[in-house]
Amino acid sequence: MTLGLLEDLKPVFQTATGKVMIYPSSGTGAWEAAIVNTLAPGDKVLMFETGQFATLWKEMAVSLGLDVQFLPSDWRHAADPAEVESILREDRSHKIKAVMVVHNETSSAVTNSIPAMRKALDRAGHPALLMVDTISSLASIDFRMDEWGVDVAVAGSQKGLMLPPGLGFNAVSEKGFAAAKSARMPKSYWDWQAMQGQNKSGFFPYTPATNLLYGLRESLQMLREEGLENVFARHIRHGEATRRAVRAWGLETVCVDPERHSSSVTAVFLPAGHNADEFRKVVLENFNMSLGGGLGKLAGKAFRIGHLGDFNDLMLAGTLSGVEMGLALAGVPHKVGGAAVALEYLTSAAQGVHGQAMLETASPAR
Repeated sequence: MTLGLLEDLKPVFQTATGKVMIYPSSGTGAWEAAIVNTLAPGDKVLMFETGQFATLWKEMAVSLGLDVQFLPSDWRHAADPAEVESILREDRSHKIKAVMVVHNETSSAVTNSIPAMRKALDRAGHPALLMVDTISSLASIDFRMDEWGVDVAVAGSQKGLMLPPGLGFNAVSEKGFAAAKSARMPKSYWDWQAMQGQNKSGFFPYTPATNLLYGLRESLQMLREEGLENVFARHIRHGEATRRAVRAWGLETVCVDPERHSSSVTAVFLPAGHNADEFRKVVLENFNMSLGGGLGKLAGKAFRIGHLGDFNDLMLAGTLSGVEMGLALAGVPHKVGGAAVALEYLTSAAQGVHGQAMLETASPAR
């Protein structure tokens, strides 16, 4: 089963040449595995403050002895590839050993452009590793490891892979494995070499999370049946419907750049004077629906609507209806009708898909 899983994960990361490893861990463990297998104490890395999880990854890097250049932001904007290129051009001695970026920031619903990051590295002629956290983007938002030149991708089981927490993933390129040969971080549990050695025969160097591996096999089958392109399109549709509802309510998303909105989660500000956690409590107590809380800088200011994994149009309709009813019950100023706007968009999108399917069915064979 393990050999099959390791092969079947490659298309999800969209890699033909990379190798995937599965740890019994959270995504945080997968972060650490990526660092300790490729870097040495004192190495300089470039990271970006796009939200709470980018901040936590930075704190881990610091605690492991890395020299972190952390570009600040207001959590509402993505990292600027032009600024990245400028920094890398100035690093003529190539002290920066890795550029580490969160693809989809779960806390702020801001996505970073990984292709633009790769272009920044290439234009600067810089050899740094490109390391990407895909924890809330993998199998939800298009991620192309080989095409985008990602050297190490980090993932977890609890988002797009539709499983409980408990599996952490590293997908590693040939360049990533080459860097591992000179890495000097202490490691044992996270050691790629030990993992690769046992994986060759379908086993692990320690006890795996067996039940989750059976669940992973089913999740990968579900993704194959739907098709990754359809999975991505479904998430794009749900993100757009959710943002239309938010705008119709007269509320504001945390992400301000339309091109960088997340397709797997939407973070929404409440008006000044209204506590987002109190609003979430009202929704939970009245409708038994749990919304995501604001994290870090966004605590009490924003709530999050997750629309990823095994999620369909009807589930989203119920979610948005619950939010709208909760806004009314909590006395939050808003305009009525956001859920209806989302339903209108979802219906229109469904009609478009249905119409296209009818045309394809009616087309003569060629």
